[in-house]
Amino acid sequence: MTLWKRIARATVGDDYAAAYARRFQTMAERGEDIHGEAGLVNAVLPPPARVLDAGCGTGRIALRLHEQGYDAVGVDVDAAMLREARAAAPHLEWLEADLATLDLGRQFDLVLLAGNVIPLLEPETMLVVAQRLADHVLPGGAVVCGFGLDADHLPGDCPVTPLASVDAAFAAAGLDAGERWSSWDREPFTGSGGDGYVVTVHRRMP
Repeated sequence: MTLWKRIARATVGDDYAAAYARRFQTMAERGEDIHGEAGLVNAVLPPPARVLDAGCGTGRIALRLHEQGYDAVGVDVDAAMLREARAAAPHLEWLEADLATLDLGRQFDLVLLAGNVIPLLEPETMLVVAQRLADHVLPGGAVVCGFGLDADHLPGDCPVTPLASVDAAFAAAGLDAGERWSSWDREPFTGSGGDGYVVTVHRRMP
């Protein structure tokens, strides 16, 4: 069982995938903005472009990107989450794969990792995942990640992954650190240790 599935079942229950989809549907029905991630992608790389939503979950972000004119593909290790994605958007491409062994045979203009994908990686896989992500980004393209930096911004007992460790792994894979914010709404990131969340951009040099 993956770290993600263990935490999801412990905090939500066996029906976690459907519950996750309902949560965002309810938020949207209340008039809340649930598309901050897509908005940031727009700011980094306007459509049209090829985007891989890595750790796509129930498909909310990939579907929104498709609606905005991107060629979006979703990939996730969790079959239950992908069932929700396929039910919501059967016309999109949804792939089941582990990011540590990802090999799609193609590259994208941007790879997106939202929803705390980074800290929910299996232990000791950060370096190999960084390399797999880099291999799927076109020269000049970007990897965009958003994740919590403290327990208040992480699910269950998910361990904290230090930003420095992510930067080091991505650098080893040939990805240079660029812009960073403290939210998907692009609030400033201080880097002083008081930020609970970070959104990073790492670029593959041409």
